[in-house]
Amino acid sequence: MQIDKLRGKELDQLFKAILTMESVEECYQLFDDLATMNEVQSLAQRLEVARMLREGFTYHKIENDTGASTATISRVKRSLNYGNDAYAMALDRVQESEKENE
Repeated sequence: MQIDKLRGKELDQLFKAILTMESVEECYQLFDDLATMNEVQSLAQRLEVARMLREGFTYHKIENDTGASTATISRVKRSLNYGNDAYAMALDRVQESEKENE
């Protein structure tokens, strides 16, 4: 994993802090304090790009709907194809959670 280069006490603390959040509202509060609007927007955009790629949308449609560059779409696609399957895991869990809350 590429992120292994950053592995350490500080990154562990960040991930543990995120995992302690108990609601979407708490995540909004944490990320409002933690990151810039652009950083949060970029993360959300990448997750949406991953969702759309998994559903078979074209680069053109994804670019138009999300505003993501083709370079970002390509990076997300590479992660989907050759990464750690974390996008799939996260998207599947969000979908499961949404079904349970219906």
